[in-house]
Amino acid sequence: MEIRRTPVLLSWICLLLAVFLIPGHCFYLPGVAPADFQKKDPLQVKVNKLTSTKTQLPYSYYSLPFCRPDTIVDSAENLGEVLRGDRIENSPYVFEMREPKMCQIVCKLTPNEKDAKDLKEKIEDEYHVNMILDNLPLVVPIKRLDQDSPTFYQHGYQIGVKSPHSEGKDEKYYIHNHLSFLVRYHKDEQMDVARIVGFEVKPFSVKHEADGKWNGDKTRLSTCDPHARQTVMSNDNPLEVEANKDIIFTYDVDFVESDVKWASRWDTYLLMADDQIHWFSIVNSLMIVLFLSGMVAMIMLRTLYRDISKYNQLETQEEAQEETGWKLVHGDVFRPPTNSDLLCVYVGTGVQFFGMLLVTMMFAVLGFLSPSNRGGLMTAMLLLWVFMGLFAGYSSARLYKMFKGAEWKQIALKTAFLFPAVVFVIFFVLNALIWGEKSSGAVPFTTMFALVFLWFGISVPLVFVGSYLGFKKPAVEDPVKTNKIPRQIPEQAWYMNPIFSMLIGGILPFGAVFIELFFILTSIWLNQFYYIFGFLFLVFIILIVTCAEITIVLCYFQLCSEDYLWWWRSYLTSGSSALYLFLYATFYFFTKLEITKLVSGALYFGYMLIAAYSFFVLTGTIGFYACFWFTRLIYSSVKID
Repeated sequence: MEIRRTPVLLSWICLLLAVFLIPGHCFYLPGVAPADFQKKDPLQVKVNKLTSTKTQLPYSYYSLPFCRPDTIVDSAENLGEVLRGDRIENSPYVFEMREPKMCQIVCKLTPNEKDAKDLKEKIEDEYHVNMILDNLPLVVPIKRLDQDSPTFYQHGYQIGVKSPHSEGKDEKYYIHNHLSFLVRYHKDEQMDVARIVGFEVKPFSVKHEADGKWNGDKTRLSTCDPHARQTVMSNDNPLEVEANKDIIFTYDVDFVESDVKWASRWDTYLLMADDQIHWFSIVNSLMIVLFLSGMVAMIMLRTLYRDISKYNQLETQEEAQEETGWKLVHGDVFRPPTNSDLLCVYVGTGVQFFGMLLVTMMFAVLGFLSPSNRGGLMTAMLLLWVFMGLFAGYSSARLYKMFKGAEWKQIALKTAFLFPAVVFVIFFVLNALIWGEKSSGAVPFTTMFALVFLWFGISVPLVFVGSYLGFKKPAVEDPVKTNKIPRQIPEQAWYMNPIFSMLIGGILPFGAVFIELFFILTSIWLNQFYYIFGFLFLVFIILIVTCAEITIVLCYFQLCSEDYLWWWRSYLTSGSSALYLFLYATFYFFTKLEITKLVSGALYFGYMLIAAYSFFVLTGTIGFYACFWFTRLIYSSVKID
């Protein structure tokens, strides 16, 4: 049964499998239909950006002296691809299906001083060439030292290598000018057609020598004879990059039949991480949730139940005048906080983020945002963020009206501009730095205009519509009346200090996600695919529960200490986990990455600052709403004159 024939049914099956059994292994839905190739059908290899984990700055393939086709054609790109720096173009590498070739000459180039310098710099920075065949990225198979371990696949091949024994002026750089391609295909038993299921390469550096005069691609090479293939494979005579010295680019291509079916062809690329680590992450997070759930259950079922029963009985006794604990502050607990407008804005923005992430992960688990759809994840997140502006405006206006606010347009304007403006300024500065490096990762003017249009043309109006609808609704009534004169807050114990409790509150939400965070950072900064969305969805649910429970616990302790200023503290308690996220990102930078350039470091910390800021808004809003529900619940359960 083919997946594409039953997308809806199989989507639900894969959702159940992804969440409960084997997260991340079912995502080929409904996807692009497989391409059937007959023998000798042309196969066009496309080239993508040059990437390096040392600089994080992508460059166009043709920014270096490589062989070019007669006409360079750009492939259609979505918004996510442009933001990621993808530049997909055609190449002179054209195969014929199931027709092996050996020692094919692509072209001969003579780099000048500038070209040779660029090549050496890119080899020094360990840049990789990325290619695509039938939507499959090119990989280099690397055997592990442990023979029992599966083969590791490196994305793209290195432009060249640096001589390990060269230093200073004697440094030697060798270019990989011969590519030995291997195309794996799955043959249809009933029809004489095949589908491509693998695209591998082994790069070599060979100092080619022409056997006679140069005659274009018909030249016979003494170093690359089809009958003496071992000469090329040995790498005994590598080609050093030098100005005004010829570079002859050649390639082999071989075709191997594979048992892997088209629907499973991405498994080879994706099943490189150990699922046991993810399960450990889930178990670790679940232990945190169980611990917090036990504390919340103890508070709700024992302490609170006893408190409420006690308070309700005291109403008929003389002891009612000797109230203590959280009931004592009932006349101040719903007093609007300072900077209430800013709180409304951040809560609305957090709702926008929550909606975006929830819908995105649901689509990802169902398989609509698989890695085969390049840029799809980022495009979906941007569009969902824009359309979730409706809920942001609604949430901020509802809270604003509860605080007796009257200018709903003002709160809508702040909600529409505060967070996006901060992110846009950081993004614009980083883009200027990338543009200064002449990297393909710099967002073009047209794309920047499209982003501004999405913001001003769609998001802002939707925020205003949401605010209008939210403000029209009746204001949320407080369960108890608020006194006109604020009550004085008694001196608090050291462990109830706001900064201390907020820092403590952020540890557990971060602890629930930090293992999964490692895989996310690896996929972003080390050019690996992130695909286990089932695990990520579970971790997201655990994060929600953890943020809610730790905020409720600390809020209860705060109210019992007769401190009624819980509004902002509830937001900052769980939101402080963003601080730990940024600290972990800093630790990751110095321990896992090899970035040395200033622009690359600024790029990393700039984007991680945006990520931490977004995480703060998300987790803070979850904690706020949990505490909001909790306080309304307990104060509506007691009798108050």
